Amino acid sequence: MSAGYITQELIRKTRDGRPLSDEEIGFLVAGITDGSLSDGQVAAWAMAVFLRDLSRAERVALTGAMTHSGAVLEWALDRPVLDKHSTGGVGDKVSLVLAPVLAACGAAVPMISGRGLGHTGGTLDKLDAVPGYDTTPDVDTLKRVVAEAGCAIVGQTAELAPADRRLYALRDATATVESIALIVASILSKKLAAGLHALVMDVKSGSGAFMAERERARELAQAIVEVAEGNGLRCRALLTDMDQVLGRTAGNAVEVAESLDVLTDPKNADPRLLEVTLALCGEGLALAGLAQDGAEGRAKAEHALRSGAAAERFAAMAAALGGPADLLERPGHHLPSAPHTQEVWPDEKGHVHAIDVREVGVAVLELGGGRRREDEAVDHAVGLTDVASLGEAVGPGGWPLAVVHARGADDARRAAERLKAAFGVGDAPAAPPLWERV
Repeated sequence: MSAGYITQELIRKTRDGRPLSDEEIGFLVAGITDGSLSDGQVAAWAMAVFLRDLSRAERVALTGAMTHSGAVLEWALDRPVLDKHSTGGVGDKVSLVLAPVLAACGAAVPMISGRGLGHTGGTLDKLDAVPGYDTTPDVDTLKRVVAEAGCAIVGQTAELAPADRRLYALRDATATVESIALIVASILSKKLAAGLHALVMDVKSGSGAFMAERERARELAQAIVEVAEGNGLRCRALLTDMDQVLGRTAGNAVEVAESLDVLTDPKNADPRLLEVTLALCGEGLALAGLAQDGAEGRAKAEHALRSGAAAERFAAMAAALGGPADLLERPGHHLPSAPHTQEVWPDEKGHVHAIDVREVGVAVLELGGGRRREDEAVDHAVGLTDVASLGEAVGPGGWPLAVVHARGADDARRAAERLKAAFGVGDAPAAPPLWERV
């Protein structure tokens, strides 16, 4: 029986809602990896999954097969290997603070991160704003930096989960990205390939999230935990709010600058950003056995932050990956800045009662701070600072909606118009919950 006929039959089975065996899923993943399945066949199977979904057992098998489509890292360390993953949002700079905090609390953190696409920012794009920082080191360098600094925030290497790279590109081209089964396999195959002992998930919901509807985000969070544990990885998920920008900045260099401020002066950090970061740290440390529960883990994380130990870990990581040795002391000297700034004010004084956070992200995108396609260049200097939160007083004599950092006056004006339309100003609402356990 030819491989082409077998592939056709497996596509038909998924299309008709009949479950695939572990061996059949392994056959498909091997074909995705080595190219023996055509783009059309892979795309057809992805669409069948999108329309008919996969069972829990199939999701576990798919994730495991994709994990083992390439190398799986092994660590000879005296510390648990721990990581965090976010489903993405606007102003989500948590990783830049969380990774060194976890390292300072005794974890090894090989954080495999991604680039932004569309209105959500990417952690690697933020770190690309740091001159000299190598976001794509080889595996040996990754291991050395984790051993020395305790953490390394880098991109996916060619050796890790190669099936995911091809499948994701075809999902993006065929409008099947939103499939929960395929999202779970994509996220977890990379994390399992990194050789983790534990993973804490930050699943965002709200207007700026990849999945805006809370119940859909909850479904994703539950699926990730189930499939992770089905593959032997301890996992816990928090559902966090993305109905407002996380922190006061959105962009690349401006988010790095805010993150460095949190590390060096946590008492003046944005309370929401600090709360979400510490909550995730607490859960992660408990999951990895470095704390008895989330409360103790949070207390340890807060001490690591306030003592300066986390800042030292970040500095060591940045220098080991080629960044400036004095980045924390002189961030303004190293990070790029845009030549034009403009404050954005509402037409009337009042309180922010609603924010279309996706539109805030699009404003950054149109300034050049993001990408619509994977091959687009990013301007790391542009973005937003002093972004208002829900319930805050804005208007003359108060807080602006935001300050735009742009290449020129025309770009700033267009961004300001989009931002004014994205913020609703009137009576103050009750603030949404920042996070909840799933």
